[in-house]
Amino acid sequence: MSMTDVLKVTEKQMALVDTLVAEGCSITEAARKAGYSEGKSGRVTASRALRLPHVQSYMMTRVGEVLGLNATTAAAKLVGLAKGAKSEYVQLEASKDILDRAGFKAPDKHMHLHAGEISVKIDLS
Repeated sequence: MSMTDVLKVTEKQMALVDTLVAEGCSITEAARKAGYSEGKSGRVTASRALRLPHVQSYMMTRVGEVLGLNATTAAAKLVGLAKGAKSEYVQLEASKDILDRAGFKAPDKHMHLHAGEISVKIDLS
């Protein structure tokens, strides 16, 4: 996100985005918490704000930050499941997911049809 985009985002828009990202609540709830008008008009104004390119850019930056901060927790949980889940199926799926994310994804299964030369002669006489 460029510095110009950061300067365009108002404090109210930042509060709206930060609430949505942190709480995962509805736009109506986030708008109320960010100080927008109550009811439908606040939701509509907030929805319009969220469509602005500089606000979308700010939101993507915030989402990236939150995902980055929580990635280590998620990775540790996945490793823990692969090592210690009671279900062998859960262990297998967690292990496959770890390998996939590390770049060792199993090849996709494809059905291959092999055809030779086929000749059909129809005698209509």
